[in-house]
Amino acid sequence: MHPLTTVGTEEERLRSFPVARKRIFLGHAGVTALPSRAAEAMKSYVSSSSEDQQEFGGVLKEIELTRRDSAALLGAEASEIALLGPTSLGLSLFANGIDWKNGDEVVIYGDDYPANVYPWLNLQSRGVVIRWLETETLGKITPDCIEAFLTSATRLVALASCHFQTGWRIDVPAIGALLRKRGILFSLDAIQTLGAFPTPATEVDFLSADAHKWLLGPLAAGIVYVAKERFNECRPTLLGSWNIKSPDFLAQKTIEFEEGGRRYEPGVLNVAGIYGMRASINLIRERGIEVVSSLILERRDQLETGLASLGFDFLSPRSTEPLRSGILTTRHPGKDPSKLYADLEKASISASYRRTRDHGFWLRFSPHFYNTRAEIDRVLDVLSDAIKS
Repeated sequence: MHPLTTVGTEEERLRSFPVARKRIFLGHAGVTALPSRAAEAMKSYVSSSSEDQQEFGGVLKEIELTRRDSAALLGAEASEIALLGPTSLGLSLFANGIDWKNGDEVVIYGDDYPANVYPWLNLQSRGVVIRWLETETLGKITPDCIEAFLTSATRLVALASCHFQTGWRIDVPAIGALLRKRGILFSLDAIQTLGAFPTPATEVDFLSADAHKWLLGPLAAGIVYVAKERFNECRPTLLGSWNIKSPDFLAQKTIEFEEGGRRYEPGVLNVAGIYGMRASINLIRERGIEVVSSLILERRDQLETGLASLGFDFLSPRSTEPLRSGILTTRHPGKDPSKLYADLEKASISASYRRTRDHGFWLRFSPHFYNTRAEIDRVLDVLSDAIKS
């Protein structure tokens, strides 16, 4: 198989990604359709749970294997991983777990997805000062841009690895180096790159990402990373029998947290979701994240080229930009995007319909590595006919 093919023959592709039998799915920046491997892993667990107890012998082993595989995807240690979703839960754990001092400053981007705004904004009630990052281009956040907003009081910078509307990615290593040099904490909402592009946790202090987008996993299963040197700085704020040592299930008079990332998991985990998420993680890892990234960009750039020839405008970075992602946000100047969205749906093509604060409504496409050139050609044919009608 050529390294930049998708998943073998068309028969194999349809078996691996059943959604492709019925529609062209280009909505991975929203909520993914599950690959068969993930669905089967979850069904197998659920079936076993109907024949025996839900917490049968293999469950704890599967949890630890998922920590290991999640860590491998991030270049982290298994002991730094908590298996929690959604993304906002991890971000809230970071925001609420730090011992903030009155006057500490947190830099955030107000046009990020709300899950990466509200946990930090809420800290104002604890005396934290919020500094609102400003950019010349929606979603384009550079190290120079960030540096302009840092002060001697900056305690943490909270960013998304990729902007959910425009698809601009950030240079995580460069930003991480800048902040580390200044002694500033770095929190990353990684849901729009994890599973699509290399997302090195080693460059950040905190990371959270649910599995239900580019990682091709189920809803409410996710990965939370806390660098081990930050365990004492980010105290767990959700407490229960799983993350506090309770020998023989007997509560103690003092709180002593379990070792590693488990300290952030208060109780029963989303086990069915963990089974599905691990299956999806290994699907990505077996393909190779660099190959996955190349295929995503190949499909995205093919779509951009075709749409440009049809006269579409773009909110996303163009194909010459190295920090573009799999997100392509576009609209036609002569057509209502809601009408084009309806035409796509009628043709069994899944995209997203999104509004920005200042730029109105757009179509957002987000292909993955298993999408084919023929599928992109079909999308272009549908839109070509739609703008003529």
